Amino acid sequence: MQNVHSGSVNSQLIHKHSLSALTIGAIGVVFGDIGTSPLYAFREALHHSAPMGGIEEAAIFGVLSLALWSLILVVTVKYVIFLMRADNDGEGGVLALLALAGRGTGGRTGVVLALGAVGASLFYGDAIITPALSVLSAVEGTKTIPGIGSGISQQTIVSITIVILVLLFAIQYRGTALVSKLFGPICVIWFLAIGGLGVMHISDYPGIIAALSPHHAVSFLASNGMIGLIVLGSVFLTVTGAEALTADMGHFGRFPIRLSWFLLVFPALSLNYFGQGAFAMAALERARLAGVPLETQDWFFLMCPESFRLPMIILAGLATIIASQAVITGAYSLTQQAIQLGLLPRMKIVQTSPGSAGQIYIPAINWLLLLGVWLLVVQFGNSSAMASAYGIAVTGTMVVTTCLAFVVVHKLWNWSLPKSMLVMLPFLVIDLIFFGANILRVVDGGWVPLAVGSLICLVIWIWVRGKRLIDIKENESVITLAELSKSLTNSEVARVEGMAVYLTANPDGVPSTILHNLKHNKVLHERNVVLNVKTAGVPHVPEEERAKYEKVDANFARVTLRYGFMDAPDVPQALARAIPKSDAPLNEMKTSYFVGRSVLSASKDEGLPFWQDIILIFLQRNAYNPAEFFHIPSNRIVALGGQVIV
Repeated sequence: MQNVHSGSVNSQLIHKHSLSALTIGAIGVVFGDIGTSPLYAFREALHHSAPMGGIEEAAIFGVLSLALWSLILVVTVKYVIFLMRADNDGEGGVLALLALAGRGTGGRTGVVLALGAVGASLFYGDAIITPALSVLSAVEGTKTIPGIGSGISQQTIVSITIVILVLLFAIQYRGTALVSKLFGPICVIWFLAIGGLGVMHISDYPGIIAALSPHHAVSFLASNGMIGLIVLGSVFLTVTGAEALTADMGHFGRFPIRLSWFLLVFPALSLNYFGQGAFAMAALERARLAGVPLETQDWFFLMCPESFRLPMIILAGLATIIASQAVITGAYSLTQQAIQLGLLPRMKIVQTSPGSAGQIYIPAINWLLLLGVWLLVVQFGNSSAMASAYGIAVTGTMVVTTCLAFVVVHKLWNWSLPKSMLVMLPFLVIDLIFFGANILRVVDGGWVPLAVGSLICLVIWIWVRGKRLIDIKENESVITLAELSKSLTNSEVARVEGMAVYLTANPDGVPSTILHNLKHNKVLHERNVVLNVKTAGVPHVPEEERAKYEKVDANFARVTLRYGFMDAPDVPQALARAIPKSDAPLNEMKTSYFVGRSVLSASKDEGLPFWQDIILIFLQRNAYNPAEFFHIPSNRIVALGGQVIV
């Protein structure tokens, strides 16, 4: 059922836009990250294969075989063939899987919610490492330029990298609608170029094709013990960015992404790695003749002929900027989903394109990412040191993705437990092996994504627990609308002209804002609407299914608005459509919106631990104004609330 529906979504996408345009767009946005891996992945893996001496033939073949089979098993089989089937109405990504898993279990259970929170948290670690590592790797290519490379210091490279990254983050508020049209063509050129480089050098050592046999990978791991695991952690750099295949399904559709992978991206990556392997083998033979050990080199840029090296460095710089842009916009989208799902407090979200709801900019996330990226570049200073920090975030996210996918296939797709385990367990074993290999590098820099992920996870945990506690306390003595209407029959409450809209998280009871209004102002509007805004477990809710209107009595009406976790709520617009024609239409100038604004008070004796109280209070005080988040005119909103001890 799931697959049939998502297939229709993809068909509609392909029908709406030409297949070629979607395919080229996917090459630019989806594969930007994984496409820049050849800059550093093979180099780092070979470097760790020879900690005490020169690089050997077995290491070159072993590393290349591991890289190729990682691309085959992790990217092709797991993501392209299988996980892209697990979409939520055409949308993918870890939070889309969280919503699907919640649907399958009848609600977000503690384990499912924890997995989603961990996956989302680790993504932010990835989002600060990808721009830092990829751009720094491209700029380091200037060291290979004949004549001037030797005169470029590492500090100069770091400074150039920081300038590029600051400019990249500084222009985010303008949106990427215009420049994103160039992403696809540039990345097509990039993949053709790196594939061509590989073809040029396979002839250096034609026997390198034998690395396609998996026995080289198995033999290397079996004979190298701990060093083999450390190398495996570096080899994983070849598949970083694979999670973007599912995360960007909603923008391009499943078929164009698969087409891009099989027709261009996978062949280009494979050819380039073969070329680097052959180039390294030729260098090994020369080193043996000279009687010296083979040291680590910048294989990617050295493969390029000297006359084309500068253009290739520029092209690599553009490709890494595109890869960085993709992960930055991914962080925006993930944050929007997390806010809608109630995992994070509201933040300011700016639409940067009137024609595309997916083009957004979140200032708070933008500047926090830039701070993290800047700290990484300054702290590590070179791409080799930073590479140690990369794998843990991505492998952790992949482990979470596999676990959530298991819940989806077993609970939502109703696969039997043996069948679910038979399909998903091999993927989980591969992910755990890679995760274990990367955990070995915690001291060398792997602590960075773990620290970032832990911090974000802590914020999510405190926010979710705190909001639940607030809801419980605010609804301790809730009465129904019918009971309130009955009590108003003989009261002398003054009635004022216009409509009052009371936003509430509990549509069944009387919002505390009504009670505060009656208690302090002793008035009730002529028309009163209790409004509940819900986030559905789907990316988008169609306009015709958005609102549910219910007339309670002469005093009150109840409206429920449903938004997908990727929709931007516009309450006044949706409310105007929800009110039936039999009622008087919504008059914006005579409508007041009442929102609850509880004043939180920390307590050492009840509720959350005191230190968590402090964080929760800080988060709520700095949460974005609900009026602007829901697109309610600021001059029409009234905030009422009492004190809540947390």
